This record gives sequence, C-alpha cells and structure tokens, in this order.
Amino acid sequence: MILDRSKAPEFKIPDDFELEAPEKIILLNNSPLFFVRTPGIDAVKIEVISKSNRVSLSIKHSLIPTFTLQMLQEGTTKRTGQEIAEFFDFHASGLNTILSYSQEGLGLISTKKHLFEVLPMFLELFTEANFPQDALEKRKSQQKLSIKLNNEKTASKANQLFRKSLFGFEHPFGAEIGEQEVDEINAGLLLDYYKNLLWNSVEVFVTGDLNPSELQNLILGFQNLPNRISTIESISNPVSSTLGEIESRGNAVQTSIRIGGWSIPKSHEDFIPLTVFNTILGGYFGSRLIKNIREDKGHTYGIHSSLAEIGDYNYWVISADVQKVFYKEVLEQIYLEIQNLVTVPLELDELEVVRNYMIGQMLSAFSSSFDLLDRYKSVHYSDLDFNYYRQKLEFLKNFTAEDILGIGEKYFSKPPFIEVAVG
Repeated sequence: MILDRSKAPEFKIPDDFELEAPEKIILLNNSPLFFVRTPGIDAVKIEVISKSNRVSLSIKHSLIPTFTLQMLQEGTTKRTGQEIAEFFDFHASGLNTILSYSQEGLGLISTKKHLFEVLPMFLELFTEANFPQDALEKRKSQQKLSIKLNNEKTASKANQLFRKSLFGFEHPFGAEIGEQEVDEINAGLLLDYYKNLLWNSVEVFVTGDLNPSELQNLILGFQNLPNRISTIESISNPVSSTLGEIESRGNAVQTSIRIGGWSIPKSHEDFIPLTVFNTILGGYFGSRLIKNIREDKGHTYGIHSSLAEIGDYNYWVISADVQKVFYKEVLEQIYLEIQNLVTVPLELDELEVVRNYMIGQMLSAFSSSFDLLDRYKSVHYSDLDFNYYRQKLEFLKNFTAEDILGIGEKYFSKPPFIEVAVG
C-alpha cells in the first residue's frame, strides 16, 4: 500500500477510552500512596505532596513556606548541602521542590537501579533538615534580587497587581511581597514550620516499573513519613476585590495587560463547557484573540486566556504583552471578541476545528503512564475521579454552538471585569 502524503490522516473520534485508576495503598501514618506501574520504563518518579499552611501565617511571614522548602536540600543533621547534591548527582537522581499557594512537597526522579540507594537520603530530608545559616543568607540574598528583577518586569508586576485586585492587598494571595518579608526570615522560624506545620495531610504519588516486592519495600520506606493533621485556623483577611489598577512606566516599550474575574471550580457542572468557551476565546493558537490581535493587527507576540486557581479560589484571566502605543486598542478588541462570542453563534467550521483540537489535546495528555498519574492528580485535588475525563470527552463530541453561546452569556456577559495594565 502506497501512502498518499498529500492527504492528512483521517481524524477519528473515539467512542470512549479506558482509564485505570492508580493503585491506592494506605500507609501506617494514614497517608495514601497512589501507584501507577510503568512497564519497560526505567525511570521512577516520586512526589510527596502536603496541604499548605501558608494561610495560617501572617503576611509578614508569608515567605516561610517558600524558604523552608528551598532549604531542605541545604543540609541535614548528617550531611552538608554539598554532600547531598553530590550524592544524588552520582546516582543519576534529581530532587525538585513542589510549592504553590495550596501545596507543599518534594519530588524525586531516579532510576530503578538506584532507587533504593537514594531512598534513605530522600527520606532523611523530611525529618533531619537543619537550615544552615550560611545557606539561608545566600537564599535570602537571591530572593531579594529576584523580587527586584520581577518588579522591573511589566509582566511579573501585572500578575501581582491582578492578584491584588482579585483578593485585596491585605489577603495573603493578594499581598505584595517585598524585601521586608525576606528580612523577617530566620532559621528558627523555618525550623518551627518544618517541625510543626510542614507535611500536613501528606499524599504520596509513585510511578515506576516496580514489581510487588519492590513496591512493598518502597511502602516500608514511607511508613514513617511525618503526616500532621493541622488544627490551625486560617487567619487570612476576607477577599476584597477591586476593578483593577494601571501603573504607568514612562520608559517602557510594552504594556502588560491582565483582564479577568472570578470563575467556577472543576467540580462545577458548567466547568467543561467553560473550558471550550475559554479555548475558543484565547486558549489555543487558532483562538479569536490570537487571530485578531496577533495575526490581523500584529500588536502582540502572544495573547492567552486561561482558567486558573489559587488555593480554593478559581478565576479566569486574559494575559498579553503588547506594544505600548496600542494597548488601549487591544483592550477594546478583547472586549469586542468577548462580546462577539456571547452574542453570535459559532460557524460550523470553527466549531469542528475546536472540537477536534480539544479532543486531540485531551487524548494526547494520556500518552504515557507518567501522564496518567498527573491527570489523576488534576482531578483528585478537585475531589473528582477519572469519570471527569469521560464526561469531558462526551461533551466535546457533542457540544453545539448554542451550548457555547449559553455558557458565554452566563459567565462573560456582565462586565466590567478586573483590568490591570503595567507599562
């Protein structure tokens, strides 16, 4: 059979696809361990993730979780930071910090060959870190420089001002963090957080080609991980949103724009239709915003719309860095595209392009066993299971122009939205 390369391969939408949930094991410390076997793959990936206690801290101490996680590899009661780094490097293994507003954790990537050699050292970081002063001072200096550089970038400043507009400047998620918060950090505060607040409601995620005996040995290693149940109440101030902020910079050549507002969680019945609306608006390279503002007018290299979350809060945001002289025109065009999407039904051609794109993207997200566990975490933290993806596939196969019009009318038809511009 001769392959005709002048024709694109036929795109076939699957009727359904089977997803096997990870194996779940409850450890002696009551932490769940989720395991996905990866036959034929030598790499082993482990993530130990806990619920963040950041909202239990005052704003002046909001950097304590960041420094605590960053300092875990800088030394323990048994080894120096350099010895730790050399040990993992010698065994072809790497560590990574997991840090967000809602999660704190530590990850390990190794090979099956070296896994049980590096595991004791990895576990040591959860109980024996000692936060050496010289390494802490270096980290503080680096953090101050990072804050200074980010404040000079219009994009970074726009992101910060958007969070401030969403939450209010007195909320931990909206407060502007500066050098004064870095100066508050000391080893005693980090050690206290490490011993009393870190490793709270711990969950362990493992992927690797491990046989039952090897998995059992891994489980034994994790049985004594710290796993605290926090009783501390949040001390964060209530959310206090504003309509945005403009920061003018005379020497800037570009303006960073952020437009958005509150949204709904993944568990909401409208979330899947909303992901389609968002994709059409600005969620892929053929979106309305890309075609209008990048391709037709050339005012930006990229513009993107996304559905996002911080802790238990959900929001949507359109982000773009545009030529400064055109930023007001860009704002007008963004609102025009939103208005068009909530009032004019999609043409069939555009609808089918988006349908095929989103189905293809969704299926490609399950291309490996490592992807499977990442997709599981994505729904697990929203108290969902793999049925979410089956529901999503069913909607993507069948949604109509009227569905998208209705969801746009419901969530995007009532400006003003939060609007931030820096530049």
